[in-house]
Amino acid sequence: MREKLIPIDVALCIAFFTRLPLPHLDFRDRTLADAIWAAPIAGLAVALLSAAAYALGVTLGLPSGPTAALTLAAALLATGCLHEDGLSDVADGFGGGATRERKLEIMRDSNIGSYGTAALTISLLLRWSALAALAGPSQVFAALIAAHCASRALPAALMHVLPPARADGLSAGAGTVSQETALIGAVIGAVSLLTLGPGAALAALLLLIAMLAGFAALCHRQIGGQTGDTAGALQQFGEIAVLLVASAVLS
Repeated sequence: MREKLIPIDVALCIAFFTRLPLPHLDFRDRTLADAIWAAPIAGLAVALLSAAAYALGVTLGLPSGPTAALTLAAALLATGCLHEDGLSDVADGFGGGATRERKLEIMRDSNIGSYGTAALTISLLLRWSALAALAGPSQVFAALIAAHCASRALPAALMHVLPPARADGLSAGAGTVSQETALIGAVIGAVSLLTLGPGAALAALLLLIAMLAGFAALCHRQIGGQTGDTAGALQQFGEIAVLLVASAVLS
């Protein structure tokens, strides 16, 4: 990877995966598939904003519950609920569709159903409770870095191992993720897990690998490939998994 492309790819991922304001930039015809190795770096920006919200809650003397809610809200605002949207669409499609075509049709529908509502509720509750259980600011900071960075390495891997499930849409338009691109993102994500400590990092890494393999198999069986929604859902699963490991070892 040419060094001059690194800031371009980082900016492209921040622009795509967050709602953070950036100046007008020339991305030099780089596609999301080219730049997605930098998604964990975009996750770092989200983690830092979330940590700032946590620090605000601590400064105001709020209990752990409301402080965790502020932390989670900051991440949702920073990303525009991009990945949460994918999670709800996948839950509705996989849960409510009887055929591959019907599942894809439901996933494209902007309305949210019972499965999607339940999935979002569980996701928010698990992340909130994990953050609230952490022992203090340093533990929360470590967990946020690991969760937001490592989870954002998973979509690139999914897009590498599975073809797009439909001929149009976000995933098809993004292009093909190369093995090199997926591996670079995976290395960055794995390194971020070290904020949890070596033992917890290894446990979280193994859990994420198993989650990727299992979810890829599920997507292949359900819709014959991957979409932008499945990539977003996988990020949510990864973020939850890392936060749960952090709550087990850092609380």
